[in-house]
Amino acid sequence: MRKYNGRSQVLVTGGAGFLGSHLCDRLLGEGHDVICADNLFTGSKRNIEHLLAHPRFELMRHDVTFPLYVEVDEIYNLACPASPVHYQHDPVQTVKTSVHGAINMLGLAKRTGARIFQASTSEVYGDPDVHPQTESYWGRVNPIGVRSCYDEGKRCAETLFFDYHRQYGLDIRVARIFNTYGPRMHPNDGRVVSNFIVQALRGEPITIYGEGEQTRSFCYVDDLIDGFVRYMRLEGPVPGPINLGNPNEFTIASLAQLVIELTNSRSSLVKRPLPSDDPMQRQPDIARARETLQWEPRVQLREGLARTIDYFDQLLREGS
Repeated sequence: MRKYNGRSQVLVTGGAGFLGSHLCDRLLGEGHDVICADNLFTGSKRNIEHLLAHPRFELMRHDVTFPLYVEVDEIYNLACPASPVHYQHDPVQTVKTSVHGAINMLGLAKRTGARIFQASTSEVYGDPDVHPQTESYWGRVNPIGVRSCYDEGKRCAETLFFDYHRQYGLDIRVARIFNTYGPRMHPNDGRVVSNFIVQALRGEPITIYGEGEQTRSFCYVDDLIDGFVRYMRLEGPVPGPINLGNPNEFTIASLAQLVIELTNSRSSLVKRPLPSDDPMQRQPDIARARETLQWEPRVQLREGLARTIDYFDQLLREGS
């Protein structure tokens, strides 16, 4: 792997997003040169404005559905709207971002000899009939539903990554990301943690879908980024996929009550019908990550929520 002055040249697509901006922080902190490519559809300059003057950071406004010509040692492909509100806004573009974006980034990796990381998702498992979900489970996905633009787009991207690995010998890393939360989440992205926190801080009713008995596993962003970097630092052929997430499972109703407690809110709970194809269970089996990466989450939900609440409280006070 090429290095200049002992530093790797790293491309992060979607680098102005929630996860991407934290990854840029981590990579710069380790001394690498970072190119952040983002079309700012769901990403925000606010997330990276503290990096804009950094001598080893470069922001490129770029859509990954078009080729990108840069010289890099590593690629983290994170570009894609990841919340239902955003990826259902323009489902055709969502599929293009996953599929064309994967093709373009894989082509770049092939040309430069870069190691490439794909931010896949637990949504490749669909509404699972296996619990918890292991990497060997093929999933139960509706190919024509309203969530399919994201679910099937990510599944196709995984196919492309493994075919490039088998056909061209590309050094790939495929991580399946489970629910993640923390500072820099978009306040209006429709995800359960940000929804609950914003509603609670505003004193609005907290919206529960169904009876709130569906379960999720919540990983704090710092833990997840540590998993990314550990995975990319492994030598040898380790294409994955590897689940990255917190195996502790919580009902949505219990999450709502914890958010109310931590915000000292008087918000009540309001129930709405379940959205189409919304999975009832989501919990990662992380045995492979523990064994391969010596990784597991360290930040517990109460601690992570407190940090995230502080971020949103400041955001709302600023009127952002």
